[in-house]
Amino acid sequence: MEIVYDPDVREFIFSLESSTRAKVFRMIGFLEKFGHEIRPPYSKKVSDELFELRVRGVQEVRVFYTFYNSSAYLLHGFVKKSQKLPAKELGKAVKNKRLLTDYNR
Repeated sequence: MEIVYDPDVREFIFSLESSTRAKVFRMIGFLEKFGHEIRPPYSKKVSDELFELRVRGVQEVRVFYTFYNSSAYLLHGFVKKSQKLPAKELGKAVKNKRLLTDYNR
């Protein structure tokens, strides 16, 4: 499965510590290999068409993604600091997903 990076997600990933960055790329590799079949603890469904890659470690990282036209689009990434999923971060992912689908109509 092809992985398509939002430029902000790529920048976010490269801003992480090297060990965390390696874990993120490993999870992206799982997504590329298993696509729709990836399951917890590596991925979690957030809404109908929005999922999160879950990277555990010193830094808890989440990368929101969606499937569109046989590809996985990485929409938004952030370092998770609390147990609850921040509405602000979810809102950014939803906005980017809407831009993706509106642009490609």
